[in-house]
Amino acid sequence: MLSPDLYKVIKQICEEKQISEESVVSTIELALAAAYRKDFADKLQNIKVKLEPQTGRFKVFDVKEVVGDISMELKEEALKQARQKKKAALFIEDGHDDLVQDKIEVAEDIDLSDDKKLIEEGHVFLKFNPRIQITISDACVKKKTVKIGDQIEEELEVPHDFGRMAAQTAKQVIIQRIREAERETVFSAYKNQEGEMVSGTIQRIEGSVVMVDIGKVNAILPYREQISGEKYRIGQRLKVMILTVDMGTKGPEVIVSRTHKELVRALFKLEVPEMETGTIEIKEIAREAGSRSKIAVAAHEENIDPIGSCVGQRGARVIAVIDELSGEKIDIIEWNKDSEKFIAAALSPAKVDKVEILNEKAKTAKVIVKEDQQSLAIGKGGQNVRLAAKLTGWKIDIVQAGKTESVDSVESKDSADERLDDKKLKAKSEERKTKVKNLKPKEMVEQEKSEEKKEEEAELAELGEAEEKKEDGN
Repeated sequence: MLSPDLYKVIKQICEEKQISEESVVSTIELALAAAYRKDFADKLQNIKVKLEPQTGRFKVFDVKEVVGDISMELKEEALKQARQKKKAALFIEDGHDDLVQDKIEVAEDIDLSDDKKLIEEGHVFLKFNPRIQITISDACVKKKTVKIGDQIEEELEVPHDFGRMAAQTAKQVIIQRIREAERETVFSAYKNQEGEMVSGTIQRIEGSVVMVDIGKVNAILPYREQISGEKYRIGQRLKVMILTVDMGTKGPEVIVSRTHKELVRALFKLEVPEMETGTIEIKEIAREAGSRSKIAVAAHEENIDPIGSCVGQRGARVIAVIDELSGEKIDIIEWNKDSEKFIAAALSPAKVDKVEILNEKAKTAKVIVKEDQQSLAIGKGGQNVRLAAKLTGWKIDIVQAGKTESVDSVESKDSADERLDDKKLKAKSEERKTKVKNLKPKEMVEQEKSEEKKEEEAELAELGEAEEKKEDGN
């Protein structure tokens, strides 16, 4: 009998580790079985323990599966090998009850009815394992109503006390199993949260990797999932998106992200109550983390402004999201099932004159804008049109009004002439540098003096002409 305070200890472990009571009781039963097997059990016994946690009492059983009768030769050989713990034995002892059935491959043409042949070829335990199995004849001696496939339990004597080594074995089993149960509980909890936003605190920074404490585990924020230019410090609170949860050798490994587009949706859902109730919905999101995002919103009830609801009074709601994303700009547009209107809205703040659908199946469209709207429509580095294409799912070609080519291929005559003049000036400058470089130091001095003399003569000539014109005027 165990301590009467055992149940209190079980309850405490369950509360601290957040694991089920059944899991802890099962762990103690395995530990007791391992301890009993260490000091008291026979090699051919399959030990199982049943514990009553409220009273601390437990019972020990030898559990075996009932199988058909076999020949005496096969049974004797099986018992012999099991007791000798030979390599051919297909079971694992001390704490594990798995029957390893794939150690010896049996060819299809082997006759399982020939026991002697099985013994000679080493296939004994594929048919009978005396540690976990018992023949129907032997089982009927203990219980007459038993049949093949049943499990027969023979109760064993419970020891008054376990030895030191047995107690140490039990302790190790309990520690290991509780740790495994705790890992499984944490893994299951966060596995169900994949794709959700959680709050965390930066625990430590290791090179380019940031470790974020999100509750029961330290999540990993890798460099590729960090917002470009964002600075992190220990103790800083962050909202992150759970990307993946995997079970590693040291427990659950949680990868989180700050760049995922769904983080924007989760932040707006947190700030906009209408999204929580389903009145407003974010239909699409296009994001370049750290720079700019575009979201398309739609209202499911009349007389509700989806854009105004997301912006909030004096921009309070959208500002809260922008602050959480370290100043990332956010464009909010109204979603429209009409592709032409949706594309035109997606290119805001640029004003679009016309949208032409070129190919509905290939989703290609041509957008016509005025000359003064070109830069807004394209955006810095093409960002605006790129985000609009991601948001709408259409390939967008920006064309200036009155032109047939796309903006990317159009170039004005003035700009072309300017580029030509720049090329000429650059060529002359390079030619002069080459000449000066090829001259010797002495020749360079003479050349400079000669050029200075020519400049002085030209200035004097200009002054003389000016004096002559003045006298003629008088």
